[in-house]
Amino acid sequence: SNLNLNSDNNKIEIFAEGEGDFEYAINGGEFQDASIFNDVPPGMNTVIINDKSGCGTTAPLEFLIVGYPKFFTPNSDGMNDTWNIRGMETLIDPTVLVFDRYGKLMAQLGIDTDWDGTINGTPLPSSDYWFRLEYRRQVDGVIVAKSTRTHFTLKR
Repeated sequence: SNLNLNSDNNKIEIFAEGEGDFEYAINGGEFQDASIFNDVPPGMNTVIINDKSGCGTTAPLEFLIVGYPKFFTPNSDGMNDTWNIRGMETLIDPTVLVFDRYGKLMAQLGIDTDWDGTINGTPLPSSDYWFRLEYRRQVDGVIVAKSTRTHFTLKR
């Protein structure tokens, strides 16, 4: 089975292999006929696929939803003043690297670390910034290095 993940809106679509009448459940919830789930929580999640004719259930499949604000406004008004990634606490040794559009490293973040849109105390300009989340996770008893990358906007 395959998963199509869209971290931009915390949506997944599940593609079951083979013929059958399938139902799907994530994170121990109720089974549903639709293979699309919206508003999946950030972090590691689990999906189970069940053949409704009784021909079997798949082993749980784990997947990661990266939760992050699409923009932030570090203007000290108490709303959206910092940027961070949600759901990293389930990962092994997560690190977030934030880059400007030219590829220069602006910040390095860990679990529960927010970025205030500055470098060495100097406010950075409004622009799109890119991040790479690097982490490790255990797959079949082996620790595997993983990464994901996308962008967000700093608005002043």
